[in-house]
Amino acid sequence: MSVHINDKADIAKVVLMPGDPLRAKWIAETFLKKVKLVNQIRGMYGFTGYYKNKKVTIFGSGMGIPSIGIYSHELFTLFGAKYIIRVGSTGSIDKSVNIGDVIIVNEAYSDSSYAKEIGVKVTNKVLKPSKYLLDAVTKTAAKNKIKCLKCRVVSGDAFYSRYSIKECKKMSGNAKAVEMEAFGLYATAIRAKKDALTILTCCDNLITHEEMNAYERQTTFKNMAKLALETAISLKI
Repeated sequence: MSVHINDKADIAKVVLMPGDPLRAKWIAETFLKKVKLVNQIRGMYGFTGYYKNKKVTIFGSGMGIPSIGIYSHELFTLFGAKYIIRVGSTGSIDKSVNIGDVIIVNEAYSDSSYAKEIGVKVTNKVLKPSKYLLDAVTKTAAKNKIKCLKCRVVSGDAFYSRYSIKECKKMSGNAKAVEMEAFGLYATAIRAKKDALTILTCCDNLITHEEMNAYERQTTFKNMAKLALETAISLKI
C-alpha cells in the first residue's frame, strides 16, 4: 500500500519522470494518446497513455533525492515499473554545455547519504545508470539525429549551495552540470534491481547567467521528451 500514489494507478512498464508535475502534464498531453490521469495525490500528477501504440506513464518526481527516491521506489516495487527515465533540467558549470543542450547522464556524483541509507554501495561518490538504457538511448539519439552529450553531473542536496563553480568541479571530478535527482534515482534502481537513466536539458548557465524562464522550462524540452519516448518504445517489455 502506498500513501503517495493512488493504489489503483495504472502504471506502464516504462515511466518517464520529470521533476515538475506540470511538466508531466505537458509531456503527456503533447505526446501521448488515450491519456488518463492516474495520480494526483499530493499534487504529484501521473498520466498513462500511448506513444506510437506503446503504453507509457509520465509521473512527476518532485525536487531532490528524497522525493524521487520515494516515488521511484514505489513505482518499481509496488506498481511494477521496469524502466524509469528521468527527464529534467540542469544548470551548466562548463563552457561546453549551453542553454538547450540535451545531456545523457552517464555518471552522477553526490555527497548525499541516500545510497548508504538504503544499502547501495557507492564508489568514489559516483553512481551510473543502467547499461541497457544507456546503450538504448545512444542508439535512439543517433537514429533520430538528436544531438546530445554524455557527461557526469553533480546531484546536490542544496539548491543554494555555498560551493563555487570551481570548487564544485574540483570535488566532483570535473562534472559539467548540476541537478538534484539523478544520483537518487540510480541508487533506487540498483536497490530494486531495475533499470534507470537520466536525460536532462540545460536550462541555465551558471557561468554566463543565461537562463530559461519557468514557462520555457515546462514547455520547451521537446528534444529531450522525444529522445526519452523514442527510447521507451525501443525497450524490451
